[in-house]
Amino acid sequence: MGATPGGKFRVGLVQMSCSPDVAANRDKAVARIRQAAGKGAQVICLQELFTAQYFCQEEDFSRHDLAEPVPGPSTEALAPLARELDVVIVAPIFERRAKGVHHNSAVVIDADGSAAGIYRKMHIPDDPHYYEKYYFVPGDLGFKTFQTKYANIGVLICWDQWFPEAARLTALRGADILFYPTAIGWHPDEKNSEGARQREAWITVQRGHAVANGIYVAAANRVGLEREMTATGAGIEFWGSSFVCGPQGEMIEQASAKKEETLVVECDPARVEFVRRNWPFFRDRRIDAYGDITRRWID
Repeated sequence: MGATPGGKFRVGLVQMSCSPDVAANRDKAVARIRQAAGKGAQVICLQELFTAQYFCQEEDFSRHDLAEPVPGPSTEALAPLARELDVVIVAPIFERRAKGVHHNSAVVIDADGSAAGIYRKMHIPDDPHYYEKYYFVPGDLGFKTFQTKYANIGVLICWDQWFPEAARLTALRGADILFYPTAIGWHPDEKNSEGARQREAWITVQRGHAVANGIYVAAANRVGLEREMTATGAGIEFWGSSFVCGPQGEMIEQASAKKEETLVVECDPARVEFVRRNWPFFRDRRIDAYGDITRRWID
């Protein structure tokens, strides 16, 4: 039985490891989606760039070959699956938009197999082992909410999760939940000194978005040490820890830091309504005073 529009819906998060074999990763994702649907999930989110290992650890010209069009192999595999299982799928891919124009994107596939739309990652990092500016053009579609069979969902991607403006603008478009497909982890040489603080900051800032916007937040991260695609270096140890938190930032369910897992959590838009009536941040926003937010810095 499907969810009543505006009623409760069940979210599935797929946390998995990836190999250098694109076809194998896609097959694993299909199996995990089936597993999530079997547990009752209705809106299922995969991790960022789910078809490959995180190739942005190095700048390698050949990695551009991993990009795929929309429609393309991933959507052609997942659209019939969404229709068969009657689920919504958030499919984050390396999008080939045109010759030499590639995005870090997420396609939202509705439960009838149709494309509800696409989000292109707006904030593109350029840090050691996260050389995304070499591969991705910044998103140009803005912050969006997608109306699906079960819920209005907002999708942002990884580095976007550190920016409160992105969460706010997506929430203002009527999302019941913010999804953050992610690829984040530790550099092994700094895990002991910085790892705990880094992971806790990642969790805390997203829980803060849930509180500030009175909204559910769901983060789907990958897991495992990935160094097969790097010519040098120790790779990245992805810290898993996928989670769903409620509109007061309360942790509802969280995966481990080391294992492949599939989370299924029920969300209730009525809870969003209740929290926003009691913590009326949207009522009290001083929209007349925020003009300077569009400036780079205030001197």
